[in-house]
Amino acid sequence: MRVPGSKSITNRALLCAALTPGVSDITGALTADDTLAMVGAIEQLGASVQTHDSTDVFRVTGIDVTADERRDSLHIDARQSGTTARFLLPVLAQRPGASLLDGSPQLRQRPFTPLIEALRTLGAVIEAVNGDEGLPLVVTSPARGGCLSITGKISSQFISGLLIAGPLMPEGLHITVTDDLISKPYVTLTEKVMAGFGVTTTDLAVTRQDYRPASFAVEPDATAASYFFAAAAITGGRITVEGLGQHSIQGDLGFVDILEAMGAKVSRTATDTTVEGPAQLRGVDVDMRHISDTAQTLAAVAVYADSPTRVRGIGFIRGKETDRIHAMVTELRRAGIDVTDDGDGFTVHPGSPQPTDFDTYDDHRMAMSLALLSLRSPGIAIRNPECVQKTYPRFFEDLASLRDR
Repeated sequence: MRVPGSKSITNRALLCAALTPGVSDITGALTADDTLAMVGAIEQLGASVQTHDSTDVFRVTGIDVTADERRDSLHIDARQSGTTARFLLPVLAQRPGASLLDGSPQLRQRPFTPLIEALRTLGAVIEAVNGDEGLPLVVTSPARGGCLSITGKISSQFISGLLIAGPLMPEGLHITVTDDLISKPYVTLTEKVMAGFGVTTTDLAVTRQDYRPASFAVEPDATAASYFFAAAAITGGRITVEGLGQHSIQGDLGFVDILEAMGAKVSRTATDTTVEGPAQLRGVDVDMRHISDTAQTLAAVAVYADSPTRVRGIGFIRGKETDRIHAMVTELRRAGIDVTDDGDGFTVHPGSPQPTDFDTYDDHRMAMSLALLSLRSPGIAIRNPECVQKTYPRFFEDLASLRDR
């Protein structure tokens, strides 16, 4: 199996390329709702984006947003994309003109307050149109940069967005995280993508620098791959995902380490990762704060283990596309599975899922995770399957292809 390009890398690379006065080629990119939201946003900024040769190659001609002579207000719609909104907000705070940032009703419910407060500290003027510190937001007065303290407990996307904008700030940027940084591998990922476009960061600090044009290759998406690694674990089958090997820069590939602890056999080469499921999976107790996007995947695997599985450290995913802890607990219970909501996570007790039409809460990861139950349990249906368009448009086709092999 080869899964689509990483959403996280694609959106970071698109924005870095847009901030480069020159032409960059991004290969292996993901084309899905979230990345098309970023494409639309950077085009609004003034960058040019062309599909080159194939749908997974973007040619981006970037601009110097700090020298943007347009004084009229921009209106950017981030749609449902949290990365687009949270990465764009600090960049918009570098424009001389005013900018309105908005998104879907779902995105309007997601938290932005720490990022808004951080940018205000750096000199930006930001108005929450509805007075609740969420989207829509109007941004004026460029941020000057300097030293900044921010919480890391709500979303690593705040820190990633600030880092991406940091080289544009006259005083550069030095970030101090005041508490535990969740999803830390995603911040490391941001720094590596920035380095691919010529910007150096050190200990969450970056000086005033210029992004440089690049030819940037996007890895396959490790979070998307988790569903197929899980499929092998659930069925006792074997799968190799191409393009994700020992040198992957994505933290979510660590999901296979959890499967290994559950009894799966895992092997890695420089270019591929293979998972072979055991005759019987074991329950585990794991802290998933750094790979929380795979927590729902693990919940589906845990149903077929021989003992309970406890997932900890992920209380912050209640602020994602939906309250993912509540949603997963609710849906597995509807299928007759004993699941407890532990506040910062959940505990799944093994069982046999009953035929169920699952709700997805318009959350792509709910749809893809719950679909895995159909590999061993009959009568599983997914409502609103179109929500996978957000990050993996061909997911159900790829899942179906495994049944035919």
